[in-house]
Amino acid sequence: MIQKKNINKLFFLFLFTHLLMWTLIPTYSNINLPLDTIEALAWGSNLDWGFNKHPPFSAFAAEIFYNIFGRNDWAYYLLSQIFVITSFYFIWKFSNLILENKVHSLLAVLILSGIYFYNFTTPEFNVNVSQLPFWALTIYFFWKGLNFNKKIDWIFLGIFSALGFLSKYLFIFILLSLFIFFVLNFRSYRKSVKNYSLSILISLSLLIPHIFWLFENNFVTIFYGLNRSGIVDFNLINHFKNPFFFLFKQIIILIPFLIMAFTLIKKLKFKINTNDKKTLFLISINFVPIILLLLTSILTGAEIRTMWMTPFYLFFGTLFFLVFKEKIELKKIKNFYYIFLFFFILSPVAYLGVSLTDETKRTDYPGKEIARLVQNKWDDNFINEIKIVVGDEWSAGNLSYHLNSRPTWINDLKNNTSKITKEQGVIYTGNPEVLKKICPGVFGTIRPNGYCMIGRR
Repeated sequence: MIQKKNINKLFFLFLFTHLLMWTLIPTYSNINLPLDTIEALAWGSNLDWGFNKHPPFSAFAAEIFYNIFGRNDWAYYLLSQIFVITSFYFIWKFSNLILENKVHSLLAVLILSGIYFYNFTTPEFNVNVSQLPFWALTIYFFWKGLNFNKKIDWIFLGIFSALGFLSKYLFIFILLSLFIFFVLNFRSYRKSVKNYSLSILISLSLLIPHIFWLFENNFVTIFYGLNRSGIVDFNLINHFKNPFFFLFKQIIILIPFLIMAFTLIKKLKFKINTNDKKTLFLISINFVPIILLLLTSILTGAEIRTMWMTPFYLFFGTLFFLVFKEKIELKKIKNFYYIFLFFFILSPVAYLGVSLTDETKRTDYPGKEIARLVQNKWDDNFINEIKIVVGDEWSAGNLSYHLNSRPTWINDLKNNTSKITKEQGVIYTGNPEVLKKICPGVFGTIRPNGYCMIGRR
């Protein structure tokens, strides 16, 4: 049995261990940063209010860390874990308010170790990880706003919901779920209308620069998302196939979570109190976003990619411990701890094993060595610094990150020629056969990419 006075210590020990372990292991095992992290750093070198694939927050966060830590890979694994444990912290805070039981609140966080979104995939800082703290913070401050109606909580809600949306557009699903809950319970929370409206106004105000950017760039990020989901290619079978596979994959993902959960209950029997606002709220934030996403897939035939679900399960533990609070047997807690430790240790061991044995991964890309070879060839031919790299986020993005001059990344020269002057050194990356024919400077190949260098001699 856990001593209540030790619960806080155990919780913060868990956070510290998680952060340390998932920062050190990929730092040791990976030669190069993962694709999405390099992508965020590429965008960060050329900051804007949006990019061709996603809104800008992940790039802002990566660029802040680059300005502090430079080209140290461990810093970006640390960045990712800061986002993860921040979400854990506010799940803990929220669970304490809802469950009013510190043991259950602790277990509501620990049980998330059974969901691989919160361990195995977290070393790759990307838009999915970027959403995590804002998803948790938005729910936490929405609940506080409803129950205490303090203006400061609603202000925080407006700020964090905007930052979540600026991480990834799928954040709209939790915002819609909260709005639906508010509308359906309008009589109970009528006094909060003014402050809720204020939070929406604050959120929209923070989104104005990105909205302007969307209009200026023909909604490129929206169309990217539509293309990724396959909506643009109509096929009737997709309206049945994609929702089915979506649900099937969610069941598979939740199996370790369910194993951990069922070790604590004596009977699967339960009754949901539909008059309890806490229960209804937790059902709303856990299931309504998934239902909305499922309906989107049914109506449009969209393929819901597995990693898009990263933030959707953050509060499943809290819901479980509220619904089953009468059925939980804490005398079985040792069994829970054994299974928790099994998954908590299995995940990093599996990550380390895959990373060290599979040499075909992006994280084995010799980005630093390629940058060194490119820099040497540049120094042999030109006297100015490399200021711009042009190409896709991976090959050109790696150059931007690894080269000493930290050149600005540009995807292509379309609408960007005004950014280039004669004094700026430029490197184009891409198809070697094409580049060799059109390169007006020094050409070289480091398979599979070609490099065209244009500088001042």
